Amino acid sequence: SLFDYLGVEQEIARAMSRKVWLKSGGYLVIDHTEAMTVIDVNTGRFVGKTNLEATILKTNLEAAEEVAYQMRLRNCGGIIIVDFIDMEREENKMRVYRALDEALKKDRARPTIQKISELGLVEMTRKRTRDTLVRALCEPCTHCAGKGYTKGSRTVPYDILREIERLGVDREAKKILVSAHESVVDLLAIDLRDVLDTLEKRYNKQVYIQAILDFHNEQFEVVTDRMQGKKQ
Repeated sequence: SLFDYLGVEQEIARAMSRKVWLKSGGYLVIDHTEAMTVIDVNTGRFVGKTNLEATILKTNLEAAEEVAYQMRLRNCGGIIIVDFIDMEREENKMRVYRALDEALKKDRARPTIQKISELGLVEMTRKRTRDTLVRALCEPCTHCAGKGYTKGSRTVPYDILREIERLGVDREAKKILVSAHESVVDLLAIDLRDVLDTLEKRYNKQVYIQAILDFHNEQFEVVTDRMQGKKQ
């Protein structure tokens, strides 16, 4: 297809990714927030053939070209912060700045750019003409609600244990049913079995746990037999 011939699908995939690899082995990490877009430059697998300063310079120069390209491709707008790898020599900082400034001349939005600060940061602004590519093609994650992360499998079981303690004070309830993701259930049934046994004795209740395949890692439900009766 024409998309395959021109590599359009590959470029869209790169534009949707948080991490963008450079040809040298370095990479960019691009994070979009409500207030700004932050781009971090890293050497990654690239170690260079001469010295560290030369390695950093080469990575930063390649990153400057890619940053300008990704800004156009993703249609980044508003405030943009680029965190280049720290360089010791002022002439190298100017080379990277000029490379970025030259690459941005291809951008019709005409970004406004500041020189590299002492911390190695470049501040710029770019006119926001329409939604970014990510917002145009994506929706917030249904699991993390757009946070970008979920609680770990070893964190959720302790949330469940605290919920069991809250419900355990109900003297009229005789049973507690826990529904959760299978990885969380495994931890409760094996690693935390002693804790569950202790809670059962303390509150004089039977605790049942079941895995729900449709639940995501952070999702769980803890109910008593009284609560289930009210639902029915």
